[in-house]
Amino acid sequence: MTFATLGLIEPLLRALETLGYQTPTPVQAQAIPAVLAGRDLMAAAQTGTGKTAGFAVPLLQLLTLEGPKVAANSARALILCPTRELAEQVHASVAEYAQHLPLTTYAVYGGVSINPQMMKLRKGVDILVATPGRLIDLFRQNALKLNQLQTLVLDEADRMLDLGFSEELANIYRMLPKKRQTLLFSATFSDDIRLLAGQMLNDPLSIEVSPRNVAANTVKQWVVPVDKKRKPELFVHLMRKGRWKQVLVFAKTRNGVDALVDKLQGLGINADGIHGDKPQATRQRALDRFKSSDVQILVATDVAARGLDIEDLPLVVNFDLPIVAEDYIHRIGRTGRAGNTGEAISLVCADEVNMLSAIEMLTRQTLTRKTEPDFEPEHRVPDTDASGQVVKKPKKPKKPKASGGGGKSNLGKWVDSGDAAPVEPSIKPVRKVPVFNTGPRKKK
Repeated sequence: MTFATLGLIEPLLRALETLGYQTPTPVQAQAIPAVLAGRDLMAAAQTGTGKTAGFAVPLLQLLTLEGPKVAANSARALILCPTRELAEQVHASVAEYAQHLPLTTYAVYGGVSINPQMMKLRKGVDILVATPGRLIDLFRQNALKLNQLQTLVLDEADRMLDLGFSEELANIYRMLPKKRQTLLFSATFSDDIRLLAGQMLNDPLSIEVSPRNVAANTVKQWVVPVDKKRKPELFVHLMRKGRWKQVLVFAKTRNGVDALVDKLQGLGINADGIHGDKPQATRQRALDRFKSSDVQILVATDVAARGLDIEDLPLVVNFDLPIVAEDYIHRIGRTGRAGNTGEAISLVCADEVNMLSAIEMLTRQTLTRKTEPDFEPEHRVPDTDASGQVVKKPKKPKKPKASGGGGKSNLGKWVDSGDAAPVEPSIKPVRKVPVFNTGPRKKK
């Protein structure tokens, strides 16, 4: 199969050839004809398998061949993304695909001045890529109208529909025309997200080109048990031992990012960090320097788990495990992309055992453990497996008999100092599911 057999027009075929796209990936082969046919779509595929081209390329063709010219302060298609970095990445890809077409594209997001964005929208754009908060701001200031919208795309739909974006998405949904095409793309779809998405789509076609919630088999994964306080020391040890040249590191919190960057820079290691508290220009500069290999270690929160397309990135390190198990798949998906191989190492301490268990249950695999000499944890990380169960610790040794005397002595419970404190099972927060008032839908 070729892109030509999918019915794409010559300017798009020329752009894809320039970009080195030879044959469609499985998600592209199924999604492109469906989008061209005007179907609502819900597509799940592993990260790095070409989902962006799967919706952007046919969308560009539809806008080129159909519909009136875009009006002032309007957009004909809207692509929603959960993070600024992903919005920039998607817009860059869309612009490359559209290089031979008479269409305009633009990206809007927070963290930068809204005034230039308002000026740009005055003439209207054919495809607008946006984060939810900035889109709502532009709409409320009458800088953007959505009555001409033909297609809505939710990229990384699981995160867009998740708790953190539910209110914004419900507000955006009320702004949109009832008659439109809706496309949901993501690497992961939980059952409750699928249920929620069913309220937004009209007779959708569902595409799954790989097992749900499974990391790409091009990524070699393993876990290194360690005490929490020794994680920075272990990271530096592994970096020097493995002679790592380019590493993307994920930390759980913004303070954790800053602390690790300060530690590395203090050792003379070329490191930088990105998180939500940093200005967008600072984040983009750090990312650009990392892509050009001017920065060796990039430490980030989960703002970088999606949308970072770094060519031939060899290694991802989870300095902290993610709170949401699905984010693990997106994190390690920054390596092993487009058929390349990669590695993902997770530094895991005893109080992260439930997060580890949730990841193994989601991905349906038990991660290999490799203990690093001289870094064996004092607080043992309990065994886990893909069933989602934390394996109980072995029985504690019996207390020794008291020397001398014939009577029994009450010595209390015997506790091995190397045993970790029992880890309580995590309680999943109650998900607040937004209710979308769809009303009667017009058939296309």
